[in-house]
Amino acid sequence: MVKFLIERDGLLKSLAHVQSVVERRQTIPILSNVLIEADSQGGVLSLKATDNEIEISDKVQAQVEVDGSLTVSAHKLYDIVKKLPDGAQVECLLKEENGQLLVTSGRSRFALPTISASGFPTMATEETPFVFTVTTAELQGLIDRTQFAVSTEETRYNLNGIYLHEKAGEKAVLKAAATDGHRLATAEIDLPKGAGGMPGIIIPRKTIGELTKLIAETNQDVNVSVSENQIRFSFGDVILSSRLIDGTFPDYERVIPQDNDKFMEVDSNALTTVVDRVAVISEKSRGIKLIMKKGALTVTASNMDEGSAEDEIEAGYDAETIEIGFNYRYLLDILNQIKGSTVRFSLLNGTSPVIIQDANDTSALYVLMPMRV
Repeated sequence: MVKFLIERDGLLKSLAHVQSVVERRQTIPILSNVLIEADSQGGVLSLKATDNEIEISDKVQAQVEVDGSLTVSAHKLYDIVKKLPDGAQVECLLKEENGQLLVTSGRSRFALPTISASGFPTMATEETPFVFTVTTAELQGLIDRTQFAVSTEETRYNLNGIYLHEKAGEKAVLKAAATDGHRLATAEIDLPKGAGGMPGIIIPRKTIGELTKLIAETNQDVNVSVSENQIRFSFGDVILSSRLIDGTFPDYERVIPQDNDKFMEVDSNALTTVVDRVAVISEKSRGIKLIMKKGALTVTASNMDEGSAEDEIEAGYDAETIEIGFNYRYLLDILNQIKGSTVRFSLLNGTSPVIIQDANDTSALYVLMPMRV
């Protein structure tokens, strides 16, 4: 028997942390469950969920009357607790005779089937030779500025994540990179103590998504532990462990143009607005054209079925006229990461890759391939 009493809000928060890693459709029943371990001595519940690639655990204070462990449907328990009133007390009792978990709150009663905790898979822990700490803002910045460029093509599995690695130079940095073959995004922070010598690793797309949700709720520093095959993020009582992608990330620096000698600076908000407006005509083709001429930038779109559009804004440009086409969604993804007032384009001609950066922040760099419009 297992028995505990807990406040609804605390239980809901911990369940929210762990249940999102659980796939809705599972061929292995126990992977649909959350592992709950009740400890009366510490007055704490430990919750854990996994999909066999990612594991998330959390702890929450509770009044534990009878120690023990069980597994129960993660999504079902979360949905029940979510619909209970704020501030409610939740009592959970595991009935050993029928293996059901009785969940009681006020006049609400639920009985859920359980599976023995003994069969719950636990990710094997590896020795982690590289351990370092980053602030939430630093980690969020690395993710936000690169995540959008991660490939979603499953056949290109080595591009299905963010490449994290040390970059030597005048000042050593921890660098993140992502590409889907159409655009490249890189961002960097000062190399944290303990990350020196760390090999390049590829953090899976799903892991990045789960991590983003978790760190959005905290401002605590994040402890990062890296081994050959795993990465672990811990902050407060939350621990996220994940397998790494077993593959080689391409030498992305080879695609960063070195000869782009024409530069345009333009108000980033104005350009974002104009591109979004003109793109109404390009919903199907996604193609827009940027025409750069001295002192001005014209954005156009044309579609045989839906008409044409043209808009113009002032630009700091003093070179020969260049016309270049882009997928407007890819361009907007990059512009949305420009936090400063001015965006800078470095170009060679109308058919070569373009470098895009915040004019006042060189810690992130984006490369966008042109498209024929």
